[in-house]
Amino acid sequence: MAGERTYPVLPCADLDDALAFYVALGFTVSFEQRRPYACAVVELDDIAIHLFVIDGFDPADSYGSAIITVADPGKRHEAFKAGLRERFGRVPVKGIPRLLPPRRKAGTATGFSVVDVGGNWLRFYRAGATEEEPTERRSGLLRVIDVAARQGDSRGDEAQAIAVLDAGIGRYPDAPPTERFEALLYRAELKARTGADAAPDLAAARSLLAEHELGAEAEQAWTVAEEAARS
Repeated sequence: MAGERTYPVLPCADLDDALAFYVALGFTVSFEQRRPYACAVVELDDIAIHLFVIDGFDPADSYGSAIITVADPGKRHEAFKAGLRERFGRVPVKGIPRLLPPRRKAGTATGFSVVDVGGNWLRFYRAGATEEEPTERRSGLLRVIDVAARQGDSRGDEAQAIAVLDAGIGRYPDAPPTERFEALLYRAELKARTGADAAPDLAAARSLLAEHELGAEAEQAWTVAEEAARS
């Protein structure tokens, strides 16, 4: 029936830390209690998330997840990034919590993910998008990047995503420079998340920028990746 809603209920280890994180994203605290048990509700536009505390909870063990559809994932991501930088002085891109960059997921679905302080995954997708394959599928190295993104961004398995990219980069050595550039930057991002050395991939991507006219957007993407690797 019209007007029916579903709200995710996500665990956390410390309510104050969780609320500080969501407030940095732009949420407001619409309900909070400490007894008989600690819980709260945070809201942003039509998004409402319920949080509750589990004593001794380890965020690394969380299986919490929520899919959230928004009109403009890119705009929402920029707002989150600005809020985190203003509140904490930086944008966390690895560990818990973290904000992952926008990326094509599958089919026509695009979006990004947030891992909150409780280790819960908030998966933001463009409203109306679908994971069904479009009529014109991406191929070659671009297809490899899409598969890697499913592992690294949807499942949180960075090691498997790196393995997929390693195989794909080796399989398509003659891919267009723009595709190789995208693959190298994503592999650098994944390595940074795992604490591995991202410098070789960043250097290789920088060489492509110097050798080919990839445009201002590619230059900005490299700068963002390099800053993330240093954070």
